[in-house]
Amino acid sequence: FLQVLNEKKLQEVDSLWKEFETPEKANKIVKLKHFEKFQDTTEALAASTALVEGKLSKNLKKILKKIVAKDAHEQLAVADAKLGGVIKEKLNLSCIHSPMVTELMRGIRSQIEGLITGLPSREMAAMCLGLAHSLSRYKLKFSPDKVDTMIIQAISLLDDLDKELNNYIMRCREWYGWHFPELGKIITDNLTYCKCVRKVGDRSNFASSDVSDILPEEIEEDVKAAAEISMGTEVSEEDINNIIHLCDQVIEISEYRTQLYDYLKNRMMAIAPNLTVMVGELVGARLIAHAGSLLNLAKHPASTVQLLGAEKALFRALKTKRDTPKFGLIYHASLVGQSNTKNKGKISRMLAAKTALTIRYDALGENTSAEMGAENRLKVETRLRLLEERGIRRISGTGKALAKADKYQNKSEVKVFDPSGDSTLPVVSKKRKIQEVDEQDTEVAVKAKKFKAEMKEGTAVEDGEPVKKKKKKKDKEKQAEEDVVMSEELPTSPITEPCCLATHVALLFHYALFMATFVCLQNTEKKKKKKKKMKDEGED
Repeated sequence: FLQVLNEKKLQEVDSLWKEFETPEKANKIVKLKHFEKFQDTTEALAASTALVEGKLSKNLKKILKKIVAKDAHEQLAVADAKLGGVIKEKLNLSCIHSPMVTELMRGIRSQIEGLITGLPSREMAAMCLGLAHSLSRYKLKFSPDKVDTMIIQAISLLDDLDKELNNYIMRCREWYGWHFPELGKIITDNLTYCKCVRKVGDRSNFASSDVSDILPEEIEEDVKAAAEISMGTEVSEEDINNIIHLCDQVIEISEYRTQLYDYLKNRMMAIAPNLTVMVGELVGARLIAHAGSLLNLAKHPASTVQLLGAEKALFRALKTKRDTPKFGLIYHASLVGQSNTKNKGKISRMLAAKTALTIRYDALGENTSAEMGAENRLKVETRLRLLEERGIRRISGTGKALAKADKYQNKSEVKVFDPSGDSTLPVVSKKRKIQEVDEQDTEVAVKAKKFKAEMKEGTAVEDGEPVKKKKKKKDKEKQAEEDVVMSEELPTSPITEPCCLATHVALLFHYALFMATFVCLQNTEKKKKKKKKMKDEGED
């Protein structure tokens, strides 16, 4: 505790730093009143953390009761307004916090070695450094439970185990398949396959072996039936022993992989619970491993989190001026997998934004609950549901109302076949008999003769008016024109046109049939000539 000697000089805040340029000037402003040493670093760390959090420690409370209570009429200058409020509430002491107090504390820190005598500068520096390290660890919650190096190593080992397991299982199936190839088609599960091979060994032992604890009853019967008629080759006992040893390795690695996955899941829930809730333990661990640490991952923006793992594709797209990728490692998250192809980009962008928040909360926050991750996941799921339902919303208008779909009614219409479209020939509405046509032709000819005779006599009548007799000029050309006109005026028989059309169609059909027969015969003769020629060349 330090006591202020000259309060007038404290009023000049802008020039207060000049009073702490040397230890001698500082001793004229403040004076050491009480000094109490900490027993060890743990006690110093506890007192420092209490001051940082704005709490009143037990040792500070005792000292304030002993020393400051004597001068209760004086004010206590504190650097933290929150701590001053706690002291005033519990000890009923008047505390002050202002810009003047801040400048005073800065000057005291600069000349602390001159104000406190009996402490070597070397020990003071070591003490400050150790306390600063301890306080930094406390602020960042640096504890063994927060070490993310174990997660990085665990996810890397898990990926390596998956690769080795795939290689071992493929080798085991191929090796034992020479002896019993039918077993690979009956048993599809890799671990069950290895357990069955390890227990039975040679295929001849399947008939007398009981594998009901490994296989269902139906599959067991199929395996025994296939073993009796197997087409595999015979192998020696040494070969079977090596195959069984390989199966032991596969089973052990599979069990260790399951144990490692449980360990990784627990570590992720302890270190990054909100990140685990958002994207899952495997995707979260891969993101941490790719960034190097949880703290480095917290420094990345949401756009970088979205594309982590797709750096090659990103730079290739930028180089070739094509579309950039929309997701990286975050593509394997369950929320992205639930969306359709059209909405994957939108969901991955929103998921990356919420994931970035949860990462920073896990890395720098004090709370270890997963409530924030659950809330953000719910928001992303709601957004995904809205995007999926947007397809049935109305395009016009506000877009908020759902499109109304009419109730489906099955209306069955019976359609009758129209045979009129089958024929391309013109259809005659009414067929007239040949006798009627002959009678009409005879009647038309009689009328024409009668009209000519009247014209000669001059008594012809047309449309109620008499036709004047014209002078005849026995010209051959004029007579020919009249004959042509008369022939055009005479009506034609309506049955002659369809008959002519049918005749033409029949002729065309016979001509086409004749040409097709001719082409077939010509092709047959060509083939015969070609075969004969090839035969002659072969004999030569």
